[in-house]
Amino acid sequence: MRAKATGGAGEGVNERARLHSGGFSFKAPSLNPAAMTDTQNATDQTAQEPISDIAKAAISAPMGLFVYIILYGGMTVLAGVVAFKQVQLWPSQLAVEAGIFPFLLLVVITSTIAQLYGQSLAKRLIWIGFLPLFLSALLIYLVLSLPASPEMLDFRSEDLAAFERVLGQTPRILMAGPAAYITSLLLNVWIFSKLRGSGEATTVGLMIRGAIASALSQAVDSIIFVTLAFYGEFDITNLLIGQVLAKVTLSIVLVPFLITFGVKAAQWLDARGNR
Repeated sequence: MRAKATGGAGEGVNERARLHSGGFSFKAPSLNPAAMTDTQNATDQTAQEPISDIAKAAISAPMGLFVYIILYGGMTVLAGVVAFKQVQLWPSQLAVEAGIFPFLLLVVITSTIAQLYGQSLAKRLIWIGFLPLFLSALLIYLVLSLPASPEMLDFRSEDLAAFERVLGQTPRILMAGPAAYITSLLLNVWIFSKLRGSGEATTVGLMIRGAIASALSQAVDSIIFVTLAFYGEFDITNLLIGQVLAKVTLSIVLVPFLITFGVKAAQWLDARGNR
């Protein structure tokens, strides 16, 4: 989509500054004076005057940003579902809950948005990410509360039990997930942006910043989640150490390349949207 400012000379708006504010304006449709009567012209011109300053600053969201926001909402919901399975990180013996994979994509998306569109907008997206989390939790609770059909009870009881086992998370886990989510992602964006300094990013610098920010934020994420979800139920030492090592390893191995690809992909989408 094309970023565009309306109005006369001197009325353009710097797109990067507007995106850093985290806000969006929408351009009003243009009117054709030749198609209206004099009375209609006078009325429409009077009605437009109070919003003329807003119209001058109106821009549309870049295509890359639009696509990443949609992906972000999907990953926030998916992370809580696939986290039920633990996977081994071959060739080591480290194991990690599979929710780390969509969560690392959340790290990549927020880092990319902070890099291209500003830290403020990335932080706003993280807070808004609570909305799909909250709505999905409500819908899951509703579905679990509704009675299963007679056909499923009689012929698919094993499927029903598996469904309820995966989605019927305990209140502690439901509390631990969002707490770890908001803290670690905000920390990731803050570290990633602080390491940038005042200069423009190089590819190598982008990869290093991404690895450092992701590794530190994922270590904090593991500590918060494991402690809130399981402390007091069993000795969490081994689980905590394994989760921290696994997530830091994935952050160093995968995230630098994913962020580099994410930035390039967003720039490509933005360029296509401007055609």
